[in-house]
Amino acid sequence: MVTFQLLDGFKFAQFTLIEQSIIGMHASEVSPLLNINRDDRLPIWQQLLDQAIHNITTGKWPPGELLLPTRELAQLVGVSRSTIQIVYEELYSRGFTVTSRRGGTRVSEWTYHPISTTTTSPPGPLQPELPTLNTTVTHLQNWLHGKEKTVAAIDFSPHEPYLDDHFHKLWRQSFVQASAKSDLSHWAYGSAYGFEPLREQIQRYLSLTRGVHVQTDQILLTSGAQHSLDLIAQALLQAGDTMSVEDPGFPASWMAMKYRHVEVNPVPVDEHGLQVEDIDPKSKLVFVTPSHQCATGVILSEPRRQQLLHMAAQRPFWIVEDDYDSEYRYRGDPLPTLYSQLPQNTLYLMSFSKMIAPGIRISAIVGPQAAIRQMAQVQELVYRHLPIMEQVTLAHFIEHGHFIRHMRRVRNVYRRRHEAMTKAISAAGLGQRFMLSGVETGLHMLLEAGEDATFDEEALAIQALQHGIKVYPLSMYCLESKRKGWVLGFAKVNEAAIEAGIYRLSKLLL
Repeated sequence: MVTFQLLDGFKFAQFTLIEQSIIGMHASEVSPLLNINRDDRLPIWQQLLDQAIHNITTGKWPPGELLLPTRELAQLVGVSRSTIQIVYEELYSRGFTVTSRRGGTRVSEWTYHPISTTTTSPPGPLQPELPTLNTTVTHLQNWLHGKEKTVAAIDFSPHEPYLDDHFHKLWRQSFVQASAKSDLSHWAYGSAYGFEPLREQIQRYLSLTRGVHVQTDQILLTSGAQHSLDLIAQALLQAGDTMSVEDPGFPASWMAMKYRHVEVNPVPVDEHGLQVEDIDPKSKLVFVTPSHQCATGVILSEPRRQQLLHMAAQRPFWIVEDDYDSEYRYRGDPLPTLYSQLPQNTLYLMSFSKMIAPGIRISAIVGPQAAIRQMAQVQELVYRHLPIMEQVTLAHFIEHGHFIRHMRRVRNVYRRRHEAMTKAISAAGLGQRFMLSGVETGLHMLLEAGEDATFDEEALAIQALQHGIKVYPLSMYCLESKRKGWVLGFAKVNEAAIEAGIYRLSKLLL
């Protein structure tokens, strides 16, 4: 005869058991293995289940042991039978027990190997060594933020646009108003092409401002230029194919492609842009930034444009036209796109990173329907679609005129800062020793040294950082090019800081 004592609130119930085993335990080993704490926030069934699993995994209830019938155990513990049934069902569904009509419920025949607390846990699976990935990510981070991650008082970042509280207010307004709409279909699985109302807004914008006239099924929304390039590599190229890129140029263009095992051929850039005659004859794709070359800032000249278009049509190959910064032109209207002249061979990239903010992570690929459809299939397979709220908010932001007004306002800001930058460089005498390029368009310009320069541009960048100035060496944009200089952005630096920063920089360089 055994006495089993259980806590039930503040009352103790005593049960006299004639059975030789209680829930898999012999009478001589019986102890209060299942307790109920009615002050615990956990449901009673969860408390009992956790204790039962603990008893099984620690061997207190050994494999093969028969558990009491649910009715008897419910009476023993002082709970309803349905509570014990829930516990038994959970034990069975998780594989801790087996059950049969005649044999009852028994602990599963399994071997438990407790992890010793006195020995070191065995190592997990080894990660494969990915030197290319590690090197590429390091280069990408250095390009975006500089090798020295220190925050500077004056940061001539070429990657970030101007943002202020007024923009934040308008964006928050669009978010709230777009969220208030009760169209629950927006929250289902969406189109791999992207949110259609946003594509419609982009379609209108491109038609009005860039002379690009397309249907919405020729627009694929992505989460940035690198995402766009990755889709292009997966959908339109194969491992071992060759592409040509500007050198110096946009690092993400060759990083994304190399990671997809595409051979990258660097093509030199001069004062007229990409040297088209040096494009590798095997190239299946050419990446170009014709409106504002990354990073020299020069414009692809009209003869070179026609040469590139003719070559692409004859061979043929894809032209990937990254049209970033084209909206910010300080001499006349934006230049015509390559896409408008050869749409069947051109994939046009646009991004809201510079037009609004990098954190929005929305961009678009525009191209022939068949190519866009193939990329959308890759998107659906690998990524499914973009997050909905950013798309809904941006569509509202454009539709209600906030985007156009924002662009008009920041253009005026950039025009003033562009003028302040060029005047400061001239006043400091830097133009006498260095060549300034990229001043017609965009949010950055290049201060370049001559071919006979012997200084270490990265060491000077570190030295400038010690004086509170952050500049970006041209080497971060180069594959094979040995050109030297600094890419200077002015979008997020006010006029007074521009003047002070250029003055400090001149004291280091001259």
